[in-house]
Amino acid sequence: QVHVAESGGGLVQAGGSLRLSCIVSGSYLTVHVMGWFRQAPGKEREFVATISRTAQNTYYADSMQGRVTISRDNAKNTVWLQMNNLRPEDTAVYYCAASQGRGVMSGSTIYMQRDEYDYWGQGTQVTVAS
Repeated sequence: QVHVAESGGGLVQAGGSLRLSCIVSGSYLTVHVMGWFRQAPGKEREFVATISRTAQNTYYADSMQGRVTISRDNAKNTVWLQMNNLRPEDTAVYYCAASQGRGVMSGSTIYMQRDEYDYWGQGTQVTVAS
């Protein structure tokens, strides 16, 4: 049973930073493409960032480009999302997700769609005060 757990959310002032962590258990992290999504009240869950199994490739949502960095340490079964220069519109529940893959995966395969992910955490709240 694969389990995904996020941590690191909280309340931060606009312009501040947060580092979210995601620990995967019940599986080797190296087999999973990983992603971060977020969901604000009344809105759809949206893509934030993804990282390939070897960290060879990353991709970010336009809204977060230049302000976030996704990274991973497969030996620690951990993925991080470093968020800087946060804005009030970044307020949301942030979810970590793991993908088993869709077809053949290379070390650079990444996914941006929710339905490409198989395992989700419970989410961690990020609130950015203006």
